[in-house]
Amino acid sequence: MQLSIVILNYNVRYFLEQCLLSVQEAIAAIDAEIIVVDNNSSDESVLMMKEKFPSIKLIENKDNFGFPKGNNIGVRQAKGKYVCILNPDTVVAEDTFVKILAFAERQNNLGIIGCKLIDGTGEFLPESKRGIPTPWVAFTKVFGLYKIFPKTKLFNRYYAQHLNENETGKAAILVGAFMFLEKEVYEELNGFDENCFMYADDIDLSYRALQIGKINFYFHETTVLHYKGESTVKDEKYMMRFQEAMNFFYQKHFKKSQFFSAFIQIGSFLFSVAKKFQGKPKENPLPESYFLCSENENFAKKLAPILENKVAFLDFKEEKMVNSCLILKGKKTEIILDNHYISFKKCIEIIETLKDKQVTFKIFPKNMGFIIGSNSRNDRGQIVKIE
Repeated sequence: MQLSIVILNYNVRYFLEQCLLSVQEAIAAIDAEIIVVDNNSSDESVLMMKEKFPSIKLIENKDNFGFPKGNNIGVRQAKGKYVCILNPDTVVAEDTFVKILAFAERQNNLGIIGCKLIDGTGEFLPESKRGIPTPWVAFTKVFGLYKIFPKTKLFNRYYAQHLNENETGKAAILVGAFMFLEKEVYEELNGFDENCFMYADDIDLSYRALQIGKINFYFHETTVLHYKGESTVKDEKYMMRFQEAMNFFYQKHFKKSQFFSAFIQIGSFLFSVAKKFQGKPKENPLPESYFLCSENENFAKKLAPILENKVAFLDFKEEKMVNSCLILKGKKTEIILDNHYISFKKCIEIIETLKDKQVTFKIFPKNMGFIIGSNSRNDRGQIVKIE
């Protein structure tokens, strides 16, 4: 078997459903399997899996074991040469795994591959590629120096700004939302460190791959949609766990002196506080208008009473639709993409192309009774049931 995709789920039932649909379409021509590990969700995720995806391997944990242990449990049952650790709040393109498999097969001494991630508004997620967060690099992040001097090597290493987002190349640290590597390498690394509940685990795994002489890559030729805010509500517990995670990584790899430890404590605290404030949800005013990109004009009429607003219909013709949508940029608009007629890859391309502060997006996944999306990377997404 070529590939095993391991998806760790915790209380994101609708996002998981959309993710699985996109992954199934992406592995249609690949000898691959999907393994879903559920960390004791309470939102009917397991029931949905059994009813809608009975052929997908499901592991039901009786407790929330956290990100590292949950993924390790899944990988232990994987049969593929490669494994992909994938968040449930993601959408992959139909050719994502075909492209990354081809890239992986061309590499020597391969460590981990990450890919280009965008959020639900189409904005690039800079954590798709990062440098090793040494004390100095962490300092430049905490105090925003990487923003002030984005082209200066001394300050721009946290987000690996030596690489453009549309440029494939070596990147030390990848993000746990999408990590692709050989199962043998994963096993050689003993997987994620289960002493870390979450948040620093991807940094730690990436760093340990480098320590055994492997080469990590950021791969820009496929884009994956990552709603990001869906997996974790950024509250006080989040801030505490984030600080604990950063302390864990520094104590494990960089402990040198009391002065160093004190700096890390202060830096981790400031970093976690910044994260918390970034994560405060903002009031999102309702769109002034809705536009459905589809071939099904009747569906636009069905949506109107549900959304309590008129839904304009845009006939699905690849180029004409994009051109029509471009006219909407700058207006408080929501664009609904009908996956029955528009591929996931095209949905992702449209969201990235039309990104605008005034434009939000939802996807109507094929054969599902809801539209889904996220207006911010820092808060819960939105699900509108239509059945």
